[in-house]
Parts: sequence; structure tokens; C-alpha cells
Amino acid sequence: MPSLGPTELIIILVIVLLLFGVGRVSRIGGELGSAVRNFREGLQNGGEKKSEDASEQPKA
Repeated sequence: MPSLGPTELIIILVIVLLLFGVGRVSRIGGELGSAVRNFREGLQNGGEKKSEDASEQPKA
């Protein structure tokens, strides 16, 4: 399968901008970036959060 060259990527970008508009594309990009950042933080701090949550729960 051939890879996409710079010309194809530019054409795809122009089509996406025409379909969605600049404002919506930038908003989607920001949301995607924050989702990736939260996912990475969750992977790094997943074990620590679980142990902290377990120690914060009151014992009955």
C-alpha cells in the first residue's frame, strides 16, 4: 500500500477545512489533544490513583 505524499495530505486538509470550517477543525483538534493528554496521564498515574483512592476510603 503506497504511503500518502505531501500533495495528498494538503488536498485532504483543504477538503476537511471546506467541509467543517476552520473554527470547528481547531476545536476538534484541541479536544483531541486534551483527550490524548488525559489518556497518557491516566496510563502514567493509573496505579498511583488506585492506591490513593483505596487509602482515602473510610473503613467501616
